[in-house]
Amino acid sequence: MEIQRYWSVVRKRLWLIALITIAMCTAVGYYTSQHMRPTYQAAAKLMVYESEAPGNTTSAPDAGAINSNILLIKTFKQLILTPRILDKVAAAYPDLHTTAGELSAKIGISSVSETQIMTVIATDGSYERAADMANAVTKVFQEEIRTLMNLNNVSVLNWADPEAPRGPSSPSPAKNVAIAFVLSILIGIALSFLLDHMDDSVKTEQEVRAKLGLPLLADVPRIKRRDLIEPDDSERTTMGARGKTNVTMDA
Repeated sequence: MEIQRYWSVVRKRLWLIALITIAMCTAVGYYTSQHMRPTYQAAAKLMVYESEAPGNTTSAPDAGAINSNILLIKTFKQLILTPRILDKVAAAYPDLHTTAGELSAKIGISSVSETQIMTVIATDGSYERAADMANAVTKVFQEEIRTLMNLNNVSVLNWADPEAPRGPSSPSPAKNVAIAFVLSILIGIALSFLLDHMDDSVKTEQEVRAKLGLPLLADVPRIKRRDLIEPDDSERTTMGARGKTNVTMDA
């Protein structure tokens, strides 16, 4: 069966697959833990609400206004990353030692579908700096939206806490090693089949019949060196002594 043939190819070169897997996982794990700089993420959450009555809790929510706010978030997500906002952040917070270009690369905006909540996410090598970036962008955006769109319907649900203990968001050694493990096995299997395909030697009776069209009369098993029985040196010496003949010739 084809499955048995495939398995025989893989089993014959399990050592190669294991060698590739061990080498790749070790290299990825070492590089991830020793050479990749950890990065941290901090997030601030905002809510877009109905601007006409932000503090009114007695009236029922207006479904039309909620849907309008949800659509408005798409505009906010693009607006918050424009130079108009980021340039003001860099100018208003010189202690961040950043530029609009760096903020554009390190700030991301996300939102949950069909909700009025969006999240400002900052990524940096320092968690404290990432939190300060997220808070600065959130603060400036909240102020500028009043001027740009004449709206006052953005409130901050929670600021990023610079003092909160957080682990790095990346790299993840376990995740990277797991990915390397799967890829190395696939590479090892593919290489095994490639080597088998390039090997044109005849190994089975079926291959003999298929290539030569002749029946197999006999096969000679592989003889290992330890199977060869050779007389030791003492036996050779004794046999040589017994076979020696003394000949005396008189003149």
